Amino acid sequence: MTLLYDTTLRDGTQREGLSLSASEKLRIAGLLDALGVAYVEGGWPGSNPKDAELFARARDVEWRHAKLVAFGATRRRGLGPEDDPSLSALLACGTDVVTLFGKSSMLHVREVLRVSPDENLRMIRESVAYFVAHGREVIFDAEHFFDGYALDASYAMQCLVAAVNGGASTVVLCDTNGGSFPWDVERVTREVVELAGRPVGIHAHDDTGCAVANSLAAVRAGARHVQCTMHGWGERCGNANLCAIAPALELKLGVRALADGALARLTATAAEVARIAGLADDPHEPYVGKSAFAHKAGVHVSAIRRTPRAYEHVDPSAVGNSSRVVISELSGRANVISFAERLGWNAQDTLAREVLSEIEREEAEGYSFDRAEGSVALRLARRQAGYRPPFEVLRYRAQLGQGEGEQPYAEVTVQTKVGERVFHTVGAARGPVGAFDEALRKALEPVMPEVARICLTDFAVRIVDGDAGTDARVRVWIEHSVGGHAWGTVGVSDNVIEAAKGALVDGLEHGLGLLARARSEAS
Repeated sequence: MTLLYDTTLRDGTQREGLSLSASEKLRIAGLLDALGVAYVEGGWPGSNPKDAELFARARDVEWRHAKLVAFGATRRRGLGPEDDPSLSALLACGTDVVTLFGKSSMLHVREVLRVSPDENLRMIRESVAYFVAHGREVIFDAEHFFDGYALDASYAMQCLVAAVNGGASTVVLCDTNGGSFPWDVERVTREVVELAGRPVGIHAHDDTGCAVANSLAAVRAGARHVQCTMHGWGERCGNANLCAIAPALELKLGVRALADGALARLTATAAEVARIAGLADDPHEPYVGKSAFAHKAGVHVSAIRRTPRAYEHVDPSAVGNSSRVVISELSGRANVISFAERLGWNAQDTLAREVLSEIEREEAEGYSFDRAEGSVALRLARRQAGYRPPFEVLRYRAQLGQGEGEQPYAEVTVQTKVGERVFHTVGAARGPVGAFDEALRKALEPVMPEVARICLTDFAVRIVDGDAGTDARVRVWIEHSVGGHAWGTVGVSDNVIEAAKGALVDGLEHGLGLLARARSEAS
């Protein structure tokens, strides 16, 4: 088994634009614990009050799988371990495990710490021994190890020996600058594993885009401890990505990394961690991204309809993800047929040709259906026998202006037909999309109160043909959701309000259809 050591709460938060409160850190730590991560690094208690608060609150948490880790540096020069305030703060955390980092590159010893090589070795050995004497498990992070090894291999190894002599349980080889390549990492790690007499770990940064590959190369060489972060968050270009490393270890190398059955929860956990952090998911992230198993090219979709293995390197359900078919002008009939089948409809070849022809024509006009599953579904639904749209916008009028306090306002009046009834409603908001949405909901709610469950979660506006200046066509994309299910719709026009109306109407119509089918299936 390979022990995963997550440092999202410390190294991950060094990512530009990411900050977590103590409460948010505890929530993420709980998710990591549930996955079966062996170590969760909480932070550096001597560096800020927030991390000190985290460790104080964590004493009341019952951990199922993970050991909470406090992180810090070796003692300062000229101080004994017992006199160093940072080490005292680490000890006061009360964690069973402490990770200490120390310099293992002669460059950093001479130019950054500005101590003698022998003094640095004493700093490492004495600091580790101090915590071991207090009953702590100590992990030693050899900072800049691979650069230091290339500069002076003998001294880099002496730093590891100093940590081992102090009683470190694991020595971790850090590619701190992220500049190493897998073949060098594998070679050096194998040499260290043969000599260390302790379990060896890897801590890789992603500055060459090789953090995951370097981590896996180290495991091939005998490392049994891998440090990583959720989504690869971290300083500069980030760290090794736990969301890629865990499935690679378990599904590719046959090495256990998480608790039994936890890998199937990885996609959901990754999404929840991103939500807590307030960062957008990367749809193209390996294994857990929304597009990780999305198929757009017609040739690909035709093949996976025969056997998913044709264009999927693992079963998506193994990591809690799923296959998706994307519709665009690059699609073939198989895309449309597969998409329709997923919705429970029977799409014959003739229907697929019709829909595909319509999509190709509309994409030439500026539409884009990559992220507009709702609009694609409606182009299929409207061709189903007996389909009736739940409502119809007969006409509308929009008024934009500047109100009191010089605040912009928008007012939209809509005439909407719902069944046999016609409603005249008015919506007002800061912008036309919000005003149009409000007016439509006022018409729909008396007849279909379930529309209140449909949330408008995002929208974007893009100029399609920028060379046309103010006469350019505009594409509006809108996302709606019900519960955890989201869908996009698209509208295009040389009038931004008309484009927004197209996307907005499609989004509500598709959502009401989903709710109607859900009610029918439940009954």
